[in-house]
Amino acid sequence: MTGDHIVQSYDEELEHLNNSIIEMGGLTEVQIESAIQALVARDPDLAYRIIEDDDRIDALNYEIDNQAMRMLALRQPMALDLRNVVAALKISAELERIADYGTNMARRAIPLAESSPIRPIHVIPRMGQLVMTMLKNALDAYVSHDAEKAVSVWHADEEVDEIYVSLFRELLTYMMEDARRITPCTHVLFIAKNIERIGDHVTNICETIYFLVNGTRLRAERTRTTRSDRLLTDIGMKE
Repeated sequence: MTGDHIVQSYDEELEHLNNSIIEMGGLTEVQIESAIQALVARDPDLAYRIIEDDDRIDALNYEIDNQAMRMLALRQPMALDLRNVVAALKISAELERIADYGTNMARRAIPLAESSPIRPIHVIPRMGQLVMTMLKNALDAYVSHDAEKAVSVWHADEEVDEIYVSLFRELLTYMMEDARRITPCTHVLFIAKNIERIGDHVTNICETIYFLVNGTRLRAERTRTTRSDRLLTDIGMKE
């Protein structure tokens, strides 16, 4: 990740910053994977542990911010070194937000464990596995400075979006069939939205990696919908 500088401590600081991002990424992966497990296994005890573990990720994010700001102030990095530091700041913020979504999912897994199982929930593990794979591959791309891999992960988010829209429609039908299902289905819907948003944050990480490696914005083409288009699609008024 780093080059050879005249001051050895500079290289060590850059390496330490990189390792902190990798550690934070690993903790975030565990947070999301555990949240999905708590939901599927209907395990409220695991869900409570996930909520408590979020503090570790928040603390590491704070530490990375301090490391990066100290390097900017004292080392005044340029070119690739500057992009390394700025990328660490941006990626740590994305990881912290992803971990927050994992915590939100765990909170909703607790009441779901106390209600009767609902059929549409079977889609959640598939969505979760997709974003977990995206996150792992994005972190691998960060470690290896692989812009091409980052672009590939960026495109993979399309499938997550498609599954989310399909699940929304299924849940809506399921709730209309029996009003007693509204509360658990609402929890599942929010969990699905959390996973969809995780995918969005992973694409942000990929864009940062691309800029880190190339020094330019990622301009790959991908079909995107506006917020209004997505809302209309969600409620079945737009195809």
